[in-house]
Amino acid sequence: MALSMADPLLQARELFFEGNAHFEADRLEPAKACFEAALVLAPGRPSLLANLGATLFRLADWPAAVLQLEAATNADPAQPDAWLALGLSHEKLGHWQIASQSLERAFAQGAGSGAAWLALGRCQERLGDEAAGLLAVEQALRLDDTLADGWGARGSLLHAAKRLDEAAVCFERALALGADSALYGYYLASVRGGSAPQLAPRAYVEGLFDQYASQFEDHLVQVLQYRAHEILLQPLVANKQQFSLVLDLGCGTGLCARMVQQQAGAIDGVDISGAMAGQARASGLYRRVAHADLVPFLNASSELADLVMAGDVFIYVGALEAVFAAVRPRLRDDACFAFSVELHPGPEDLKLGPSLRYAHSAAYLERLAKTHGLRVARSWEASLREDLGVPVPGLYMHLAPAV
Repeated sequence: MALSMADPLLQARELFFEGNAHFEADRLEPAKACFEAALVLAPGRPSLLANLGATLFRLADWPAAVLQLEAATNADPAQPDAWLALGLSHEKLGHWQIASQSLERAFAQGAGSGAAWLALGRCQERLGDEAAGLLAVEQALRLDDTLADGWGARGSLLHAAKRLDEAAVCFERALALGADSALYGYYLASVRGGSAPQLAPRAYVEGLFDQYASQFEDHLVQVLQYRAHEILLQPLVANKQQFSLVLDLGCGTGLCARMVQQQAGAIDGVDISGAMAGQARASGLYRRVAHADLVPFLNASSELADLVMAGDVFIYVGALEAVFAAVRPRLRDDACFAFSVELHPGPEDLKLGPSLRYAHSAAYLERLAKTHGLRVARSWEASLREDLGVPVPGLYMHLAPAV
């Protein structure tokens, strides 16, 4: 029987059921249209607001989802599914505190799943409460022990707590369940030792520094007592050398660029992290900044540079053959290739440690220099930064073309 236009509540109810059918069949745009039309007929109905918010969450329109879900929970706080979707939306937006609070409201009302508890664990980790994050992740795995990301998250939290053997078991379980083999293989190698991947996964490095960008300099300089950029470049600054073009590899927020800006005609930077590249652009130190890997950046131009610098960058790269091969053609005959690495005293060329950073041997770097037509102009050892109050040994090198 056709509904009368004079009966908007019945029409809204019909649209509500139609929207639910679309939602369950994953037809999200039609579901959204039905719930929006129903809200015109029955404004402020908590169930309609909640369903529209859940649909917007599934459509990845998280700001709009938050608006609808906040309205739904304000109108009727006894809506566990709305609290759940609200918490997950805030988590996607990086609103860790309010996401945690919303998820906890959902759990208190009986909603929840392994994936939702895992989201709570991520939030609590970002808020600095790693112990609470671990408890939440473990609850996620009790509810669903097939969550590859859950085992990976548990491994990362145990790794941070220096419980390396337990972390290794978790990384192995994540891999067995189909987790990213490059990423979790890298994590596993860092705690198991032995043969390490030759390169760090881009997903790890980019994610780390995107997350770190806003507090990068304060943490690095004030907390870790980082001075590698100063130690690396001070000899060049003291000599008042002039550089028509400087290439800043892994430029970060511009610590190295600030050291040489008075002596540089132009500085071009590159960083694998989009957030870091954005901060570098905003600094005003650079002619241009690329969000890219080092080798494609170096190969994208033939313009010769007087200085190529990489302050504490290669610890997140690993094998350096491709980097050296790409740097050499960009150097003028009197140019300098200046970089720092963590020093590996063992016989291996490089070693991946539990810190998830690579250390390189002096012999490896000297061999690379010779292979690629470079000579060691200056080389010395000094601390890079502190790790739990202990200086991290570093090796600093200035290479020049062997002409």
